[in-house]
Amino acid sequence: MSFSDWVVLLSQFGFLSFLAVGGVMAIAPDMYRVVVEDFSVVSNDEFLAAITLGKLSPGPNALFVAILGYQIAGLLGALLVVFTMIAPTAIVAFLSIRWREKNKHRLSVQSFSIASAPVVVGLLCSTGFILMNSFSQASELICVLVTAFLVWKTRLPLMVLMAIGATLGYTGAL
Repeated sequence: MSFSDWVVLLSQFGFLSFLAVGGVMAIAPDMYRVVVEDFSVVSNDEFLAAITLGKLSPGPNALFVAILGYQIAGLLGALLVVFTMIAPTAIVAFLSIRWREKNKHRLSVQSFSIASAPVVVGLLCSTGFILMNSFSQASELICVLVTAFLVWKTRLPLMVLMAIGATLGYTGAL
């Protein structure tokens, strides 16, 4: 990638970092658009692998951003992409939290806090739709929907669900 491509890519990631209201997974569809469709620096499978490794690894969900940067340009790419995703929003979050604490008695601030929840849910749903588009078989989609239902309605540990999924994948049942 040329220097100008890096500037455009990092500026888009910096802008997207401001939209990560519900976490970095909320902007995964736009990150997909940038790195897979617009710049073609990673494939669909590599993007899904980055998300999978980020979710399976201990630590924050944002770890997949570092993996994505590493896939693009090695260690330097990982550092640049992570810094671009963290620095702008960290500064804005710090300043806005200070402002919110000073003005938490205002009705407009309380209303904004309550109204942000549907935005976060919508962004996370769009991430789910992007990830579901990559399924090639209906059984994979059904498995994901059943898993989502089990996570939502039961208290099964996620490690148990991952072990079941690994077993089904290993045996070739899916």
